[in-house]
Amino acid sequence: MNTSNIVVVEKQTVLVSVIIPVYNVAPFIERCAHSLFRQTLENVEFIFVDDASPDNSMELLEKCLEQYPARKSRTKLLHHPVNKGLPAARNTGLDVATGEYIFHCDSDDYLEPDALESMYREAKAQDADIVWTDWYLSFQKNERYMKQPDYPSPLEALKGMLSGSMKYNVWNKLVRRSIYTENGIRFPEGHNMGEDMTMMQLFACAQTVRYLPKAYYHYVRLNAHSFTQTSDSKAQEQHLEDLRYNVQRTISFIEKRYGQKLEREIAFFKLESKFPFLITTDRASFRRWTEWFPEANAYILQNKNVSFRSRLLQFMAAKGQFWYVRLYYMLLIRLVYGVIYK
Repeated sequence: MNTSNIVVVEKQTVLVSVIIPVYNVAPFIERCAHSLFRQTLENVEFIFVDDASPDNSMELLEKCLEQYPARKSRTKLLHHPVNKGLPAARNTGLDVATGEYIFHCDSDDYLEPDALESMYREAKAQDADIVWTDWYLSFQKNERYMKQPDYPSPLEALKGMLSGSMKYNVWNKLVRRSIYTENGIRFPEGHNMGEDMTMMQLFACAQTVRYLPKAYYHYVRLNAHSFTQTSDSKAQEQHLEDLRYNVQRTISFIEKRYGQKLEREIAFFKLESKFPFLITTDRASFRRWTEWFPEANAYILQNKNVSFRSRLLQFMAAKGQFWYVRLYYMLLIRLVYGVIYK
């Protein structure tokens, strides 16, 4: 490994703990691991959590690690005896992390070489509890640059996430570890879908945040066998239950800290959480949209962070005009996106 560009500080200090859950990622784990071990920031702790993966992901990881002897002493390989799910794997990593900051990386994704150094330097320069960046949505042959908004304070960033203008993904954010430990923030074990909403709890407890306008993280949309990808109907029902649980969990946490101060933004969040139920012609999904958070429907037209087209779709659904919702799906989703732009 070329170490000429690595930033070296005191050997005792772990600057960043990177937590990487591993499950069924054999085609991707080596690229992920190489991108981590080649980071220009030294004194990084890598915590790989094997969530009882059924493939040879960990074997491939161990072979990759042999190529980076300088990283071995700061790399932890942990194992769950049974599959516990993504939130539990993140918590296992948090339990043993010693770094000043925490960074989450999914094992089918990968990082630019200067990702951790750039984020850490920004965090230290600004004394920031959280730093977030832009990211890449990566496909097999191309990728899309995903720009994020800038906010001057944790509260404004939290409002942005609730309103849908900022993503609450875990993997483009560097977070001071003490924000987790001092506020008892954990990921929701047993409730995978929507587990990344936990990031909003961290923002709710932060004092200073900063946005770094550059993309470092490649979010790969290829792995059909990772933690959250499934076509099983029973699993899909579980995902819906998990999603509702995590929405309620997030709202409860925010209301305890802010009372009714964010009532409008919480209504926007409820609307965003159920919006996917309208991108279909399935009557059961329409019933689910009607049953979920009907109290938020009064705010449909107020969220200017959402396109007018989406607000109109929700407005018609709230009026029971699901003929319009079906027409929208058939014309826009099936015809325009499914045929013309395919």
